Amino acid sequence: MSARTRSLTHTDPAEVSLQDALDAVSDPVRRTILRELAAGPDWARACGTFDLPVTKATRSHHFAVLRAAGLVEQRDEGPRRLNRLRRPEFDQRFPGLLDLILADPTAD
Repeated sequence: MSARTRSLTHTDPAEVSLQDALDAVSDPVRRTILRELAAGPDWARACGTFDLPVTKATRSHHFAVLRAAGLVEQRDEGPRRLNRLRRPEFDQRFPGLLDLILADPTAD
């Protein structure tokens, strides 16, 4: 395991408050990330493959917020950081919340 991977902190969705979950999904950039992850298979998207209107540092911040809210899991493969939407775990904690977020394209 690389030092970079060891620096990743993943929060168990069972430990996330409703307020923290709502704060995480309140940002349109983070909702875009969630929608794009939901549309593909797990571990298929690296952070740099998202077309987001933000800087690299801001992109990293958004992924950190999503990890802290238990929504995203990340792992390093070589120079790429791959992502997985933690939908089953998050749905168990907050049934229906992701469905609402992902189904509303007008929320951005």
